[in-house]
Amino acid sequence: MAALSRSREVAPLSLAIPSALLLVLAGLFAIETGLLGRAPSGSALDEPAVVTVVPRDFRYRVAGEFFKNGYAVDGPVETVRVSAPLVIMKYQVTAADYARCVAEKACPPAEPEHVPRDPASTPATGVSFDDAQAYAAWLSRRTGETWVLPTDEQLAFAAGSRFPDDALGVEDDGSNPAVRWLADYYRETARKASREPEPQRLGHFGESETGLADFAGNVWEWTTTCVRRVTLDRTGNVTSDDSSCGIYIATGKHRAALSSFVRNPKGGGCAVGAPPDNVGFRLVKDKRWYALLLLRLREKGLDV
Repeated sequence: MAALSRSREVAPLSLAIPSALLLVLAGLFAIETGLLGRAPSGSALDEPAVVTVVPRDFRYRVAGEFFKNGYAVDGPVETVRVSAPLVIMKYQVTAADYARCVAEKACPPAEPEHVPRDPASTPATGVSFDDAQAYAAWLSRRTGETWVLPTDEQLAFAAGSRFPDDALGVEDDGSNPAVRWLADYYRETARKASREPEPQRLGHFGESETGLADFAGNVWEWTTTCVRRVTLDRTGNVTSDDSSCGIYIATGKHRAALSSFVRNPKGGGCAVGAPPDNVGFRLVKDKRWYALLLLRLREKGLDV
């Protein structure tokens, strides 16, 4: 069954006026109370290499499990209009970068078997979603900028043609579920046949047309996109949308659903399908004027 196409726009200034006023008031309160401060903590820390992806329209297949008429279908494709540049790390966070956070007791140590021989030029792996979040908070404090994990959509925008399309492309009316089941079986079998499972040096897998390095190599990347199960009616409208935000999408050669505490995806932590070879991460620099405020409020345990 063919996926539906939709169009939408991602606008950074699309907040409703009351929400914007609330953020302004919260910002003034934060400044007065000392909650909001941009001075980096500790000794100077160089910022990582980044690429700036210029605004454009792009096609994005929405992450999630979609069902129509009781049968699994490919997720819908949206034309997303991005109206602001995206600043994202050119490379994945290295094992040496992550070790600095560990040394300052801001991050839990990575799994010992995932510590590479050349940590300065090898991606950090053996880290969970929670570990990556801790690193983002530490880097934000150490640089005075706001760094966050990307969404699956942001990775798709940055990765360009290297971003995977998880559609099976099976055109059927659901009368023979075996057709889709067999297609999925053959795809998962092919995914398990990795010929280069060990993390490689930075740059080994080349760059996308946007300059993003090593995406879709053999290190999947954590995102903040929660796993979704969406039911569509006969016309393609959403009738139910259930999210599980203890399980997040890690994206690489394909999307994988992983629990937030998983460090070794081959150890049975993959929620469905073939597990990633490795899991690591890269961060986005959040340039929104209220980004630091949101970060500070979340650090205080507020759900914003």
